[in-house]
Amino acid sequence: MEMLIVVIALLIFVAITLAKGVRIVPQGEEWIVERLGKYHGTLHPGLNVIIPYLDVVRYKLVTKDIILDVQEQEVITKDNAVIVTNAIAFIKVTDPIKAVYGVVDFAEAIRNLIMTTLRSIIGEMMLDEALSNRDKIKARLRESISDEAIDWGLTVKSVEIQDIKPSPSMQKAMEMQAAAERERKAMVTKAEGEKQAMILQAEARLESARRDAEAQVTLAEASAEAIKRVAAAIGEEENPMRYMLGEKYIAALARLAESDNAKTLLIPGDLQETLRALIGRKV
Repeated sequence: MEMLIVVIALLIFVAITLAKGVRIVPQGEEWIVERLGKYHGTLHPGLNVIIPYLDVVRYKLVTKDIILDVQEQEVITKDNAVIVTNAIAFIKVTDPIKAVYGVVDFAEAIRNLIMTTLRSIIGEMMLDEALSNRDKIKARLRESISDEAIDWGLTVKSVEIQDIKPSPSMQKAMEMQAAAERERKAMVTKAEGEKQAMILQAEARLESARRDAEAQVTLAEASAEAIKRVAAAIGEEENPMRYMLGEKYIAALARLAESDNAKTLLIPGDLQETLRALIGRKV
């Protein structure tokens, strides 16, 4: 019976030993083995054998691309504006030894490095530049953290800026500023319109005055020409001239008498002289 117990115990020990000594590493992972507390080797995907009780699998690393979500944070720009930004990084473990022995937690280290570098880059930009140059920020960010990542056995494949926007208080201030700018532009447009209208009115008055002057000059020239022709037609005779003047005189009196506002009939004192001019004889 004791012999049987020993055999069973020995079989259990052998099974446990074999289980501890044989390791199957899945694809996409690499395991770090330590022997008596010191780095001994790296197990690659597939079947691996280690010495039980002496060798211990201390770390299991994923060699596929790792997605790191960089939390949202507030950043102050060069012109003291507060914006909110976050990012996402794609990294890959290329040197497992450096990744586990070069830094305590490489994922947290990369995350914090991205956050501090992002604050530094945006802090050198004005607000408008930071909001409109996402690709520039991304390129500078990846370039800045690449050297540190190599020291930790990592490769930064890509860093994407998920969101970059003004803080709520800054958004409110920008909306007020935009409203003020729209109002200013409206006032400028209105003033420009009024100015243009005044200029057009002045030009219209100037053109009207010019045309009136031209009309008066033309009328004066026509009157002068008419007088010359009348004078040439009359010659030295006075009767035709008196006849024409008397006719116009009587016509003017007739219009005055026909007026709706005329309440008094005016009889000229030189009526006899006028009649003499019309009939050419004494009255």
